[in-house]
Amino acid sequence: MFKQFLLLIALVFLASCVPNKDLVYLQGKPLPKNEVYKLNNQPYRLQVDDVIHIDIKAKDTMTKKVIALFLKDDLTQLQTNTTGGFENNARYEYGYNVDKHGNIRLPYLGEMNVLGFTTKEVRIKLEKALLEYLKNENDIFVTVTLSGIKYTIMGEVVAPGPKVIYQNKVTIFDAISNAGDILLTGNKKNVELWRKSVQGRKKYTIDLTKATAFDSDIFYIQPNDIINVKALRQKSWGTGTTGLQSLTTIISVFSLVTSTILLIKNL
Repeated sequence: MFKQFLLLIALVFLASCVPNKDLVYLQGKPLPKNEVYKLNNQPYRLQVDDVIHIDIKAKDTMTKKVIALFLKDDLTQLQTNTTGGFENNARYEYGYNVDKHGNIRLPYLGEMNVLGFTTKEVRIKLEKALLEYLKNENDIFVTVTLSGIKYTIMGEVVAPGPKVIYQNKVTIFDAISNAGDILLTGNKKNVELWRKSVQGRKKYTIDLTKATAFDSDIFYIQPNDIINVKALRQKSWGTGTTGLQSLTTIISVFSLVTSTILLIKNL
């Protein structure tokens, strides 16, 4: 009887613990560069709800005054009062939001459609629009960048919720690290990512325990992506994720069963 009990404990212990191979990121060797690598390095094309930052610099004082008319008042004020340029959160908060029609709204220039454009294409389009008010295109220097990448992460991470990373390029590891990493109860082998497309939301999966994750077409996240880290089955069993937790659970169950048997015998 005692041997059978020990065997039962061993089986439950092994089944309930999370294997080390399920906890370690990027095992094995990455694949050679392929078409996915090219896909990940294509310029991002703007979508609805993106936020972009537009900065226009001019050579002389007169041109600066003209340029100030085409920038939002809050952006101009921030540029004047902020030492060392814009703070990252200010860039995002006061940036130009792409509305549901794919437009941004600029003072005096009005609405400009940017849906499906790269930031470089938006810069060229803006330069052409400004030339109607300026003598020479060499009088100004225009930059257009993403103000940050906003995404939502949920499930088995330390800090789920909406996040913003103030970079133009963000990997899925950046996104997860920004949420405090995946919990021991999180399934690193089957992380879901939902992404907007012309056809609607599309679901992708990625195995973060393999080095081939570098070649995934979702290795770089995009604005408004939703990342879902699902729970391991050990969590639903409630048996613990580490050996110590599993052993503690088994001992507790055994103590309960023993106490119940003794109580019944004494009745």
